[in-house]
Amino acid sequence: MTSPTPRPDSAGPRHVPVVIVGAGPAGLTVANILRAASVDCLVLETETREFIERRPRAGVLEEWAVRGLQRRGLADTLLERADLHTECEFRFAGERFRFSYVELTGHHHYVYPQPLLVTDLVRAYADERGGQIRFGVRDVRLHDLDTDRPSVSYLDAETGLREEVRCDFVAGCDGARGVTRGALPDSARISRHDYGTGWLALLAEAPPSHDCVVFGIHPNGFAGHMARSPEVTRYYLECPPGDDPENWSHARVWSELQERLAATDTGPLTEGRLIEKRVLDMHSHVVEPMVFGRLFLAGDAAHLTAPIAAKGMNLALHDAFLLGDALVGYLTEGEETGLDGYSEACLRRVWDYQEFSQWLSEVYHGTSSGDAYRAGTTFARLRRLFTSPAAAAAFAEQYLGTAPAY
Repeated sequence: MTSPTPRPDSAGPRHVPVVIVGAGPAGLTVANILRAASVDCLVLETETREFIERRPRAGVLEEWAVRGLQRRGLADTLLERADLHTECEFRFAGERFRFSYVELTGHHHYVYPQPLLVTDLVRAYADERGGQIRFGVRDVRLHDLDTDRPSVSYLDAETGLREEVRCDFVAGCDGARGVTRGALPDSARISRHDYGTGWLALLAEAPPSHDCVVFGIHPNGFAGHMARSPEVTRYYLECPPGDDPENWSHARVWSELQERLAATDTGPLTEGRLIEKRVLDMHSHVVEPMVFGRLFLAGDAAHLTAPIAAKGMNLALHDAFLLGDALVGYLTEGEETGLDGYSEACLRRVWDYQEFSQWLSEVYHGTSSGDAYRAGTTFARLRRLFTSPAAAAAFAEQYLGTAPAY
């Protein structure tokens, strides 16, 4: 786990209790929790502030996640600006089926793009709470993670000099390809699953064509419609994994979207300029445990969840709430229970969400698989969803994240 690279020649590196690697939703939420409790920390981010505040990412937040942010004073702008979603719509066999999950559960979704949440969290941490953060750092290295005196070194963007910071804990919140993943020992267990399909992720300069999220189940492949703002809509199109986005011209994209999302009594989609077009290969993985010595993983650094069920940002926040509270408990009161139980508590929800994503993938992709058996079971699941109150309630709980994670 320890970097073999010699440390900088320094008489005395400075010390902060926690170094957080990565300024995404997980890292910034942990940082805000620590600062609110007067615990010093340092956030290291390889990108610029402007980049992370504009990087297109997920936009669906579950109600419990928003309430967790609200309790920590981090949701004021979100609650003012986010859209509330109370139902979704499935389209298959040329028909449309409305699913009102708020009627079943009393709960709803918030739609608030991740760049806006990151902007809020950076402002709260750096501008309002005076937290330490370094943007544009390079060559981050982790040292002595298996001791009680870990440290992190990095090249400072402004000076070009290597800085070293001693700490008590390192929070690895820098994603699936970050440096903290590279620091894992051979004992780490990484479970992987490849769904064998890709999604063409699109942002269109076009107002939403419908008042809710729409899932198109079609022999040509899955299609999704998700509002992002009054002027911009997120779309997805199932495609081969590893496909080249340039294979999808403007005309082809809109032709497939119009066909896959068509249903009785619906008009055509409102088309517009495509401002983002990239292919996401549908795969997931989970790292177990999520703690290695003094390194605690959170968010995509610990588990990658394919965007099939829009769970990734919610899982990152769940990790951050648990980790932030556990670190505060230990560093201010010597309470060890939260840190000792952190990995197990996180992984219960992680595996619950992974299972739901796998189930939902069969619904989305079964009819386009070319397998008549999978197509038949897909339609059986969809029919059950709209004819069985028990099945509908179970789906709503998992879709909203309100079901207990055993």
